[in-house]
Amino acid sequence: MTLTVLRMAAITALSVSTAGEVVAQEWKPEIHGTIRAKYEYQYEREEGRFEVRNARFSVSGKVTETVAYKAEIDLSDEGEIKMLDAYTRLTPVRGLDITVGQMRVPFTVDAHRSPHLRYFANRSFIAKQVGNVRDVGATMAWQTAGILPITVEAGFFNGSGLTNQKNYWTKSLNFSAKARMMIPQGWCLTLSTQKIRPGLSTIMMYNAALYYHNAGWHVEGEYLYKHYSRGAYGAVHSFDGFVNYDIGLKGKKMMIKKVSPLARWDYMSDHSDGVTADESGCLVTTDYRRSRLTGGVTLSLATPFIADIRLNYEKYFYREGAVIKPSEHDKIVLEVMTRF
Repeated sequence: MTLTVLRMAAITALSVSTAGEVVAQEWKPEIHGTIRAKYEYQYEREEGRFEVRNARFSVSGKVTETVAYKAEIDLSDEGEIKMLDAYTRLTPVRGLDITVGQMRVPFTVDAHRSPHLRYFANRSFIAKQVGNVRDVGATMAWQTAGILPITVEAGFFNGSGLTNQKNYWTKSLNFSAKARMMIPQGWCLTLSTQKIRPGLSTIMMYNAALYYHNAGWHVEGEYLYKHYSRGAYGAVHSFDGFVNYDIGLKGKKMMIKKVSPLARWDYMSDHSDGVTADESGCLVTTDYRRSRLTGGVTLSLATPFIADIRLNYEKYFYREGAVIKPSEHDKIVLEVMTRF
């Protein structure tokens, strides 16, 4: 009882001056996490596995009205521990954000989704192989209001990735820019571009995405074009399109709150990560041309995107001569996602 009284007195002393004016405020951090555990079965190979795909924890909040922060770590990102986000965000005026630190680069739509916001158990080719970039740098974002709200975000980045910062110096920073327009009746148009240099070749990427989200429907299409400088590798084309329909279930005692049937088709031409090369120094194919048809259903135990059971079936179509990676065969996936 005495400790509680002393604690309340200390908070009051920080918050109110002797003149009765508020001079400080207790800013409480928010703690969030995402756990994704799944079982996958590749029926043609008669092989299965359990996997903890993500075990993310983040702390975010404000220290003043204009200064915010976020730190996020994943204890199991495909079995590895990774620091993901670590940044400070300044908001000098309403609608303007300046972010400095380590973050997801503003590029694409599907690659920018956090694990709990994804519709499918496994990421699209755009989100996993072609356009997935996190880096250290600074961005500036401006948001407008009105009938057609627009968000424009652009920034510069090292190009060092998440683990090669201490002794990394460069004469040419990478950059990324993204513009998003919200259109009435549930439409959203996003255009973005990015320059990276993972190896000796500069790579330019261009992305366009359009989605419709209304009346239980989410319909989305996204295209990405990737160009390697000086002909180091052929241009890469990638597409991701899917449809999801939410069916709400009534009844407070029902365990399942929502059922969402969904389907996706995604495609990627022969792709190089921009780093792996042969003995002569030429970039080689690290992901062979393929398309994939995914169908399934999501059972939501709490909404939105709080506790989901995702059941997916994936059918791959490879070009002739493709080398198939061990985890990219036809499969059935059962995933349980919990966000807290």
